[in-house]
Amino acid sequence: MRAPTPLLLLLLPLLVLAARARPGPNFLLIMADDLGIGDPGCYGNRTLRTPHIDRLAREGAKLTQHLAASPLCTPSRAAFLTGRYPVRSGMASRNRVGVFLFSASSGGLPPGEVTFARLLKGRGYATAFVGKWHLGLSCRHRSDFCHHPLRHGFDRFLGTPTTHLRDCRPGGGTVFGPALRLLVWGPLGALGAGLASLWAARRAGLARVPAWALWALAGAMGAVGVGHAGFRLYFRPANCFLMADLAVAQQPTDYAALTRTLARAAVDFLRGHADAPFLLVLSFLHVHTAHFAGPDFRGRSLHGAYGDSVEEMDWGVGRVLAALDELGLANDTFVYFTSDHGAHVEEAGPRGERHGGSNGVFRGGKANNWEGGVRVPGLVRWPRAVPRGLEVGDPTSNMDVFPTVARLAGAELPRDRVIDGRDLTPLLTGRTRRSQHDFLFHYCNAFLQAVRWRDGPHVWKAFFFTPVFEPPGANGCHASHVCACSGPGVTRHDPPLLYDVARDPGEARPLTPETEPRHAEVLAVVAAAARAHAAGVDPAPDQLSAANLVWKPWLQLCCASRPHALACHCAGDAR
Repeated sequence: MRAPTPLLLLLLPLLVLAARARPGPNFLLIMADDLGIGDPGCYGNRTLRTPHIDRLAREGAKLTQHLAASPLCTPSRAAFLTGRYPVRSGMASRNRVGVFLFSASSGGLPPGEVTFARLLKGRGYATAFVGKWHLGLSCRHRSDFCHHPLRHGFDRFLGTPTTHLRDCRPGGGTVFGPALRLLVWGPLGALGAGLASLWAARRAGLARVPAWALWALAGAMGAVGVGHAGFRLYFRPANCFLMADLAVAQQPTDYAALTRTLARAAVDFLRGHADAPFLLVLSFLHVHTAHFAGPDFRGRSLHGAYGDSVEEMDWGVGRVLAALDELGLANDTFVYFTSDHGAHVEEAGPRGERHGGSNGVFRGGKANNWEGGVRVPGLVRWPRAVPRGLEVGDPTSNMDVFPTVARLAGAELPRDRVIDGRDLTPLLTGRTRRSQHDFLFHYCNAFLQAVRWRDGPHVWKAFFFTPVFEPPGANGCHASHVCACSGPGVTRHDPPLLYDVARDPGEARPLTPETEPRHAEVLAVVAAAARAHAAGVDPAPDQLSAANLVWKPWLQLCCASRPHALACHCAGDAR
């Protein structure tokens, strides 16, 4: 063997530095909205057609105990982008409402949070976010965009700043039913009853009721009614729109063409950055209600509007995977697919048909921390390193994407904050079968609800409180539509309710000292872990406080010439 030449010895440090500076793989991170783990074929569904999602499982790794950091959209997505429990960034509510409902709210992902997009942009990656953001928009005025994707490391954005509420689609119903009953129908009923009583008393000569009192009551009824009508007319164009970077591109959203629009934008980004490292987050609005699908998918599935939405989303996944193949990028692209949390089991259509998905054998769903609310699909394909057909059964989290992407891209993790995610690379490459998570903490809004402890063959899960399902015996909170996290809507457990989800994944049989000899020991370990975790969580400003959630007209975006005109409208081909 020849000895290295002096010139080679001189160049060796430069070669090492160049190797370290070389970008890692490309990244395509796909997130569904409200998709249950029982919906894709690769997780056991036999009636929904998801061939493109299933392809990822066949050609890569399937995570079978993959967990959302929260069972609600906004906090789960904050955790995904930052690798941190949402309570650390103030993205976990301390009141009843746990997500942003208006585009003109002032809360959002704080500008000081570090996303994986910001880390990769510092490594020379082109970055884009396509689809549902739901992490806030502006702070003090409508053009500061302090929470916008472009302020969090993304070069491009095409999508919706909030979410696809049922109010967004004509005929889809409203999510504001309880609020309308409290603020509209209750007052209208009281005012109407008062007006009728006074009018009858006056006609019968039982009381001297001045005419101005009757007119005042009638005027109050009219004001409440007009306010309600104005809200319903204004909500859709004001909240259900698409943005292209910092501008409103389509208002209101054309849902029949939306999935095709998002898929086309994703493919265009891939084609425009095929020669440079890229990070693309594709965040579908499917399968949040009210369901929508283009004409090629409407009425085609065996599961009504919900199935049509799933199958159209799968088509969108197929379009971006085909683009990677066409561009010769498949081997060099790390592809991840998941859902932000479990399926919404309370959803129903106008005739009572089921509009939620399947959480398989798991109990509960969206908005609660039973397994059905937090166990989500987790698929990873990267042909250069991830073995085909690999299954990972240990607990993993959507927070783990942050340190995994950072490591593969050669970026350093922030040292000034706690990162709760763990690098998935050892699991994904088959070097280990053991998760780096000994404990995972399950929050319901800002309240610690349960702790998961990976202990040898056991996966203990202890609940400090559980939601009160309505009606009794149901698998969700159908009366309120979303389960509560505090107050009379929960049942507190002392001692905590304990399960071993490795043996009882459906959480059907709580353990007792009689059925589990280690019952007291396990609860003691879990309690100590919960105390240590709570001590390490510093208070953060509540981004979902009532003051931040409320609609603020000065933050409202509108593509019309008059910012607050009811005629906000700019239909067209959003790009």
